Amino acid sequence: MISLILLSCKNEDKNSIDVSSIEVDFAIERFEEAFYNATPKTLVEVKKKFPLLFPKAVTDSVWLAKINNKDEQELFQETQIIFNDFNEIKKQFTSLFKHVAFYNPRFKAPKVITMLSNIDYENRVVYADSLLLVSLDVYLGKQHDFYADYPMYIKENNTKEHLIVDVANAIINSQFPPSNYRSFSSKIIEEGKKMYLLDVYLPSVSEKEKTGYTFAKLAWAKQQEEAVWKFFIENELLYSTDTKLNKRFIEDAPFSKFYTAQDNQSPGKIGSYIGWQIVRSFMKQNDVSLQKLIAIDAQSLLDQSKYKPKK
Repeated sequence: MISLILLSCKNEDKNSIDVSSIEVDFAIERFEEAFYNATPKTLVEVKKKFPLLFPKAVTDSVWLAKINNKDEQELFQETQIIFNDFNEIKKQFTSLFKHVAFYNPRFKAPKVITMLSNIDYENRVVYADSLLLVSLDVYLGKQHDFYADYPMYIKENNTKEHLIVDVANAIINSQFPPSNYRSFSSKIIEEGKKMYLLDVYLPSVSEKEKTGYTFAKLAWAKQQEEAVWKFFIENELLYSTDTKLNKRFIEDAPFSKFYTAQDNQSPGKIGSYIGWQIVRSFMKQNDVSLQKLIAIDAQSLLDQSKYKPKK
């Protein structure tokens, strides 16, 4: 397992580029600090600074009750412990934005606003062109008591280290047009394209962090790559339009569903992992820009990838 993970780290070095000359200008504003430290007198200034976060229909009494709520304050204090020093996170944002700008010269770094969302892990990061909202209370560490009742595959990514991956994914998703793909192969290849963009936008981030798998689940994916690909082919899944395959092999889940006794050893989204390897193979064989990679149709990509799963 360790050998496989170390080998993957070496393979990621090839995506390293020099972005030191690229300038990105952005600000990080800590809304949760301003809000949970506000008083009846200072709340008006907080509202002026963050108007988008204060619906007009909500009265000040509601906001003040939220500020003074014991549970909310506990969540805020726990978040402050983990994110009191934001310098390292800002460096990660800077590196990410520089890499995105390198490949997309029109990209402008968004204003970053940190906040609390009562641990809304399904909406960890919201990206809207010039604005990026990040819910810090979802990244307190997978062993934190606040996540005690959450599924393990969710808690695995509730870490400070995974925050930058979720931010990158939010930006990447915005670069893809709405999908109307129906075949299973088209879907996993599109997911593979997104994973490849993680490779180039976050070259120093490990495969474990990018996939969100545990070390054991990532090792399983590497060891069973050929068997999974064979399963897809022998069961004629590649060109199937059965939407149930999404839940089995593409969407977030504790494990993928081959309907065998060993399913729980597998990671979720194994179809996305296979799509990632197909796209990596394609990019080794073809010198194309990221824009062309995003635009190329799945069948052409598969044909030109010369993909052969690792044995």
